[in-house]
Amino acid sequence: MSTKWISALLLIQLSCYVSSGTCGKVLVWPTEYSHWINIKTILDELIQRGHEVTVLTSSASILIDPNTPSAIKFEVYPTSLTKDDFEFLFMKWIRTWTYDLPKDTFWTFFSQIQEIEWEFSDFIEKLCKDIVFNKKLMMKLQESRFDVVLADVIGPCGELVAELLKIPFVYSVRFTYGYTFEKYSGGLLTPPSYVPTALSGLNDQMTFLERVKNMVYGLYFDFWFQSFKEKKWDQFYSEVLGRPTTLYETMGKAEIWLIRTYWDFEFPRPLLPHFDFVGGLHCKPADPLPKEIEEFVQSSGKHGVVVFTLGSMVSNTTEERAHMIASALAQIPQKVLWRFDGKKPDTLGPNTRLYKWIPQNDLLGHPKTKAFITHGGTNGIYEAIYHGVPMVGIPLFADQPDNIARVKAKGAAVSLDMNTMTSADLLNALKTVINDPSYKENAVRLSAIHHDQPVKPLDRAIFWVEFVMRHKGAKHLRPASLSLTWYQYHSLDVIGFLLACVAIATFLVIRCCLFGYQMFYKAGKKKKRE
Repeated sequence: MSTKWISALLLIQLSCYVSSGTCGKVLVWPTEYSHWINIKTILDELIQRGHEVTVLTSSASILIDPNTPSAIKFEVYPTSLTKDDFEFLFMKWIRTWTYDLPKDTFWTFFSQIQEIEWEFSDFIEKLCKDIVFNKKLMMKLQESRFDVVLADVIGPCGELVAELLKIPFVYSVRFTYGYTFEKYSGGLLTPPSYVPTALSGLNDQMTFLERVKNMVYGLYFDFWFQSFKEKKWDQFYSEVLGRPTTLYETMGKAEIWLIRTYWDFEFPRPLLPHFDFVGGLHCKPADPLPKEIEEFVQSSGKHGVVVFTLGSMVSNTTEERAHMIASALAQIPQKVLWRFDGKKPDTLGPNTRLYKWIPQNDLLGHPKTKAFITHGGTNGIYEAIYHGVPMVGIPLFADQPDNIARVKAKGAAVSLDMNTMTSADLLNALKTVINDPSYKENAVRLSAIHHDQPVKPLDRAIFWVEFVMRHKGAKHLRPASLSLTWYQYHSLDVIGFLLACVAIATFLVIRCCLFGYQMFYKAGKKKKRE
C-alpha cells in the first residue's frame, strides 16, 4: 500500500477515536450489481468514520475487484465457480424474466421464476459452503474479532457466518418475494387489505377485485413460492451449526433491517423498531458534466434533454425494439442521451446520441433535464426523486414493475410495457410527462419530501450499524412475536382455550337446566299421582 493510503487510513483512525471513542470492525457478505453499489456506499462512509471494513468475496465475483486501490479490505476465498458461471447465471436470469416468461399466466409465470431462482439458490449455497467449510478462512475470521456482519437478504450466508463467529448482523434489503422473509424472519406486519404484496404491481388504494388479487398473491408466496430451496438450506444450516435450525430462524436473528426505500416512495404501512428506511442513501448533488456531454445538453436550448437508460444489467435490446424506440425519440424536440450498447438503429434521429455509459446522476441533476426514461431500478428512481425529474417507466424484471407502480400512483411517472408498447405509446408518454406540468410538480414534491428528513438516509444507515457495534446487538428492539409459534402469534391457542371455556360453561348450563327440568318434571308427576 502506498504512503498516501497509509497516511489517509491513520488520519481516519485518529478522527474515529477522537470523535466517537471507538472504531469497529465490519465484515461484509455482499451481492452483485446494484446491491453492491448500495452496500458499497455504506462501506465507504464507514471507512470515512474510521471503521475497518472487510468484504468477503469469491474469486468468481463480477463487480467486486479486490485489486482496485481502496481502503476496503477484501478477503478473497477460492471457489470452483468462475466469473463466466456467475455472469451466465445473471444474464440467463435477466433474459428469462425480461423476454421469455409468459406474463399472461400467473401460475406458469411464477413457477418459471421459481426455477431460475432455485438455480441462483444453488449457486449461492455453493459459495456459502466454500466459506464455512474453509477451516483456514473461518479461523482467520474468528481471530479477526469482527464487531458486526453487514449482509444482503437476497443472498443468504451472511447470517450463518455471523452465527458461527458469534457476532450480531445487520441486513440491507429492498424486499423479498411477497415480503416473505420480512414477515417470517423479521416479524413485519403486511395487512393485505391495504399493503400491496411485493410483485403484485398494486398500490394501497385497491378495489375489491384488487384486494382479492393481493390476497391471492400473499397466500401464494406464503404457502407455495420459495425463492430459495428451503429444505436444502435448513439441512445445510443444521449440519453446520450442529443443531436443528432453519433458514428463517437464522435470518430472524438480524438485529436491524435497513430497507432501501422511504416514505417519498413507499405507501404508509406498519413498521417495527428494528426496521428502518434508508432509501436514496447513495444520492448526492450533481457534479459538472464532461465537456462533450455538457455541450450536447446546452445545444438543446429551451426544450432541454431526456435521459434514457435501462440500467447496467441490460445494455442493449432487440433490433426491432431499438428501431421502434429510436423512431419515437426522433419525434420529440428535446435532445436525448441514450445509454445503449447495440447496433445503431436506422431510425435514430439527429436529436439522439448513443452512449455506452452516461453520468446518470449528474444528468438527472442538470437543470435542462426534462424527463427520465427508466427501467425502474430502485437506484435510478431514487436519483430521479432526489433531483425532482418526472419519469417514463419501462419495467423489465424483479422489483421494477412495483417501483414504477409506486411512482405512477404518486403522479410522477407514466408506465409502459416493453413487450406491447409501440412507437406512438412511447412518444405520447414522453409528451405527457414533459408537457403536463402536474408530473413535474409531483416529482418536485417527492423530492422535497425526500430532502426533508431529520437525518439523512446514509447517516441513518451508519447510525444503526454503529449502534449494533456499540451495544453488541439490538435485542431490545426485537418484537416478542419472533419467539412465538405460528399458533401463538395468531392467538389460536388462546382462542381455542376461550372457546373450550365457553363450550364447557354452555354444556354445564345446559346440563343444569336439564337436571332442573327433570327434577321439576318428576316432582310434578309425583304430586299429580298423590
